[in-house]
Amino acid sequence: MSVYLHGLSTALPAHCLHQSEVRARAAEIFERKYPDFDRLSKSFDTAGIDTRHSVVPLEWFSEPHGWSDRAEAFASGAKALFVDAARAALREAGWQSAEVDIVVTVCSTGIATPSLEAQALTEMGFRDSVLRVPIFGLGCAGGVSGLATAGLLAAGRPGAKVLLVVVETCSLAFRADRLQKADIIAAVLFGDGAAAACLSDDMPLDGPSILLGAAHQKTWPETLGIMGWDVDEIGFGVIFDRSIPEFIAQEFGAAAQEAVRATRLGDTPIARYVCHPGGAKVVEALEGALHIEQGSLDAEREILRRAGNMSAPTVLFVLKAVLDAGRTGQMMACALGPGFTASFLPLSVGAKAA
Repeated sequence: MSVYLHGLSTALPAHCLHQSEVRARAAEIFERKYPDFDRLSKSFDTAGIDTRHSVVPLEWFSEPHGWSDRAEAFASGAKALFVDAARAALREAGWQSAEVDIVVTVCSTGIATPSLEAQALTEMGFRDSVLRVPIFGLGCAGGVSGLATAGLLAAGRPGAKVLLVVVETCSLAFRADRLQKADIIAAVLFGDGAAAACLSDDMPLDGPSILLGAAHQKTWPETLGIMGWDVDEIGFGVIFDRSIPEFIAQEFGAAAQEAVRATRLGDTPIARYVCHPGGAKVVEALEGALHIEQGSLDAEREILRRAGNMSAPTVLFVLKAVLDAGRTGQMMACALGPGFTASFLPLSVGAKAA
């Protein structure tokens, strides 16, 4: 069953944080109690990030926070991002909210029960019979894995309109109490954002034809400690191992070749890898592992520069930038996340219909 992308949107929260301001605030918080901060603070300058966005203002990070107020900020901020991204994708697809049959919600940076699509149901105007599919725990791989899951659901129910919404509020996991290197690097890299996509088995009548292929994942054994969350009475605590760029350099190329074989692309050349830009070093490592020219992942660097690492939706920001630039051909979306898992999804992008 062929599945097509009909609409793709992105959304950012209102609070724009300039990297210089974040660095200054981090110095106020960490400098006197974390001896290694001065050395690690150089990462603010080398991360390739100018601005990020947050569901809370910069002042929020100077106060201690526990589960209750983090959850409160998530409930309001993530729901607003969900609605903004979903409405924009539906407009682009020319769909009405009441036409949506399935909603897939991907999020790993907050917990809400009922989940976000239920909380937004009335405001969005979804039918009371809409099938809700919330997914938690995919981390940075959630954009690609979520798109693949939504595609499988569209293929499994002919004629269904499937809405994917990917929301992350990474900023709310900020920790000043643990004094770990991972918390400093998280403060350097992460921001908030959302993306949404509309999928069905109907071929678009206008615009470019974007056909999803067969998804592929690879999970490396004995790598659970590379990326994820610690959970304690304060909230989430980031696990972000320094070995990630080196791991990518050593392992990702072979994984990508395996994905090309597994997704039955045959000899079809990949015109564009669409990658999750975890950080500046990660982008460089991806270019090396994929044997593509250094600097060619330009959209990845630009998204990182203006929005930071938003976890799962980031790769969909990159995909939108690549599509908006008019790129066509056989593409491969890819991202790495907790597990440690690489997620791949082929996308065949045709020229705009006459």
